[in-house]
Amino acid sequence: MNARTVLVLLDTPATELRSPALEILTLARGLGRVEAVALEAPSLETLAQLGTYGVEHVRQAELALDDPEQRHRPPVVAAALARAVEVAGADVVLLTSSFVTKEVAAHLAHATGAGLVVDAVGVTATDDGHVVGAKTAFAGTWETECEVTTDVAVLTVRANAVVPAPAGTTVETQVAGFPVEPDAAATAVRTRSRAVHPTTGGRPDLAEAATVVAGGRGTDGDFGPVLDLADALGAAVGASRDAVFEGWFDEFVGQTGVSVAPRLYIGAGISGAPHHRGGMQSSQVVVAVNNDPECPLFEISDFAVVGDLADVLPQAAAAIRAHRQDGA
Repeated sequence: MNARTVLVLLDTPATELRSPALEILTLARGLGRVEAVALEAPSLETLAQLGTYGVEHVRQAELALDDPEQRHRPPVVAAALARAVEVAGADVVLLTSSFVTKEVAAHLAHATGAGLVVDAVGVTATDDGHVVGAKTAFAGTWETECEVTTDVAVLTVRANAVVPAPAGTTVETQVAGFPVEPDAAATAVRTRSRAVHPTTGGRPDLAEAATVVAGGRGTDGDFGPVLDLADALGAAVGASRDAVFEGWFDEFVGQTGVSVAPRLYIGAGISGAPHHRGGMQSSQVVVAVNNDPECPLFEISDFAVVGDLADVLPQAAAAIRAHRQDGA
């Protein structure tokens, strides 16, 4: 039996776990014995999910803080994780991949002397026990493997790296507290401002979504067909940079925008400039819809549809809804 201990930071323990957290729990089981770390009391829903995913122990940080608002600041979270590594004798720490968790991971790696891999798309182990993080580089054109040779490995894992899979046997999950006293440097950090961008119409977050539908200049400013198809699929919605600059939408996919790696990416009316491709080229399946048969996005597409998106997308949305009704 593998004696490696893997800690997984729970992003939303007080409500229920989102798909990215369930994905890293799935990956963690392949590395060793999994324990979860929470900064607040897990809800009954979260405990039920953890039991389904084979997690028997949750370590809940008992933070000695003057200001409760400090609890979620990256240096404080990293201090809690560093203490959890010490208490659990952990070998690996896995986190979901966001701007905040990447900062947490960097602080944690510095504090523990751990090797750090950011934005892994897969995690495995070598025969001699080292953890290996798979990454894509240069806008998804290269695939690399990063072997961590330090005693502790810290990795952030991109959404949609694996399909979440419950364990074969459900277990009972126990919660145990552990004291954490962050040092003055960690608690000295102050948040000056925080911008929250809520998802539109209950759609999933663009950076984490398993399915993304994006529109470009070919929409001529009418995102109705894009939104309709996204609603039929339960997908997130994005745009090309040009479409955002025109004021037609508010989030663009690209090297300087949001990077996505969904299981399905549909680009409608998007030419596929290098900037855009750099933000979505790691998608598992790419579908492009464009009335230009020479559209560059076709070059990396698994399925290419030559046609007017105003005709193609509504037909696709109608077919998807009909199929779901037939299967209901």
